[in-house]
Amino acid sequence: MIKDNQKVFNRLHVLMDVMITVASYALAYVIKIYIIDGRSPEVGVLPVRDYFMVLLFLVPGYVIIYFLCNVYGPKRTVKRRHEFFSIFQANTLGIAFYIIILYVVIQEINYSRWMMFIFYMLNIFFTCLSRVVLRSMLRTIRRKGYNLKHVLVVGYSRAAEQYIDRLLWNPQWGYKIAGILDDTVPSGTLYKGIKVLGRLDNLEVILPYSELDEVAIALALKDYDNLEHVVNVCEKSGVHTKFIPDYNSVIPTRPYTEDLMGLPVINIRYVPLSNNGNKVIKRTMDLIGSVCGIVIISPLMLILAALVKISSPGPVIFKQERVGLHGKPFYMYKFRSMEQQSEEEEKKAWTVRDDPRVTGIGKFMRRTSLDELPQLFNILKGDMSMVGPRPERPLFVERFREEIPRYMVKHQVRPGLTGWAQVNGFRGDTSIKKRIDFDIFYIENWTIGFDIKIIFLTFFTGFVNKNAY
Repeated sequence: MIKDNQKVFNRLHVLMDVMITVASYALAYVIKIYIIDGRSPEVGVLPVRDYFMVLLFLVPGYVIIYFLCNVYGPKRTVKRRHEFFSIFQANTLGIAFYIIILYVVIQEINYSRWMMFIFYMLNIFFTCLSRVVLRSMLRTIRRKGYNLKHVLVVGYSRAAEQYIDRLLWNPQWGYKIAGILDDTVPSGTLYKGIKVLGRLDNLEVILPYSELDEVAIALALKDYDNLEHVVNVCEKSGVHTKFIPDYNSVIPTRPYTEDLMGLPVINIRYVPLSNNGNKVIKRTMDLIGSVCGIVIISPLMLILAALVKISSPGPVIFKQERVGLHGKPFYMYKFRSMEQQSEEEEKKAWTVRDDPRVTGIGKFMRRTSLDELPQLFNILKGDMSMVGPRPERPLFVERFREEIPRYMVKHQVRPGLTGWAQVNGFRGDTSIKKRIDFDIFYIENWTIGFDIKIIFLTFFTGFVNKNAY
């Protein structure tokens, strides 16, 4: 059924890409020779035959690279941008090999570089366009009840509900849910129109006589003793089986798996900055950013230091113990914005609105976050990063680790001068829980581009803090 359709569809995909590659190549030749150069091909350096003989090697080479770059993988649940990236990646590799073979191996230096570039751009454009047209056609076909993948859900759990929700939210994927089997929920129970058909034992009766394409096993954690039996029944029937683990109550995040010499290992949390390469990149960015920042804003820091000194007696720089990477304490630097006070008084609570301890210049600095500028030296030392979760004092860390779920996850990366929570307005006297949600999102989705985005947003939304007192 759908499996045979997929094979035919993949073959048509390959045939279509071959035609697009040949057409893009021919169009690139016409554009370069006839339009850009304005001449007939006989006048060119290379004859037409030499140009088009390349297609004998180019076309099969591109098809192989498309397979290697997963351009022909199943696309039901793949986002369009990921498909476009695969096409871009495959074409970039293809043109790179093309250039190496022409100029290094064959040493054909007279081949038009402009034509190669035009072909590269046209092939990406027309291949992406063909995917858009195909997706649109498939969406129309699936609305009419064709090219659907029929799936049976085994087990009624939170994971089952979330799986069903996603399939119902995305009808363009082409999944039709036949029903649910479960031992604890009565037959006839409905979840968003999907009916519980019976017990797990009914699976042996249903599979041999149905036209199911997939079985999605979504057993509740308490029912995992049935998992082996369910998998064996599905394997005997030859139906494609997938497993949706019900671990959201245990692992409240996006995990990732790794292969440990054939043993699958689930990592509870994906933290890109646990990778040494990413650590080096981020630390390099921090060093460059902190040095440049110190040099550029040193005149402003000197002026602020003088104003702090004039405003009230006491040191210019205020240092306070905070909790950093892996829960290790460090001293964070700030321009002093309050009257000098004993260590015990300073530790007892946060600053409140209209706090009499805040000086005149201190109030201005706190509102504009200028009191944070000395933390550039913390970044230079390695205690902090340009971007990351804001560090907190030890007494509040001890309190929040018990009150706020997943609070301590933020200490898996260096604290930052600015962060995703801060540019979204969660600073000062705002919800700690919401702040942690944003911090964890940042930790799990870190990229250099994300850091640059946060730094950029900081200049527009992050400096003025209406919640700072």
